[in-house]
Amino acid sequence: MSDNTLASDFFDAAISLLGQVRDAGGEEIAAAGTLLARTVEEGGRVFAFGAGHSSLPAQDVVYRAGGLAVMNLLTVPGSVGVDVRPATLGSALERVDGLASAVLDTGPVRAGDLLFVISLSGRNALPVEMASHARELGIRVVGVTSVAYARETSSRHSSGTFLKDHCDVVLDSRIAVGDAELTTDGVPAPFAPASTVVTSALMQAVVATAARELLDRGIEPPLLRSGNVDGGLAWNDTVMERYADRIFYR
Repeated sequence: MSDNTLASDFFDAAISLLGQVRDAGGEEIAAAGTLLARTVEEGGRVFAFGAGHSSLPAQDVVYRAGGLAVMNLLTVPGSVGVDVRPATLGSALERVDGLASAVLDTGPVRAGDLLFVISLSGRNALPVEMASHARELGIRVVGVTSVAYARETSSRHSSGTFLKDHCDVVLDSRIAVGDAELTTDGVPAPFAPASTVVTSALMQAVVATAARELLDRGIEPPLLRSGNVDGGLAWNDTVMERYADRIFYR
């Protein structure tokens, strides 16, 4: 099997997953977009959290061209994983009870805000506690996860629950347990994960839905432009000044 065939196989797998998510998750994407638009309309703040590689889709919607200026990254020191040494520390922190509650109790998120919690497996203590404690504090939660893990694995949280059990809206990435789309003779492990592609697409679909919802409500969506086009930086300065009280990454 040639490398080009494997490349094509990966694209086919990713496209298939994107189609499944689009066709099966339309109602949930719409619900999450409505929740995001409503939060912006009501003056709430919006945050996204993910640990390990699940941080990538969270980062993808924060301070970027074509994105909502009010999207903020909720950070847990060390949890991104690849930015610390050893990288395995990030995985260990995901299994620590109490860490998420400490972050929420001392951080900027408050009642009435919206928090996206992204976790492929949704089984570790950090994302489960992040969602459950957020709701205790009156924060609305959208979970982005693979529901298959709740069917095929056991929870690592003391409650025995998964991320999906503590959300106002659940977006199912439909990624298979193990997060690898390809196998081939001579390679002993499956490879080519697609979770980042699919989860990032889900997040962008929610942002797109919210932009339409805001427009329908008579509100200009607070969208950023590319700083690499003429006038983009001045545009962004105006938007960020208007929404300064909801932006925490400056």
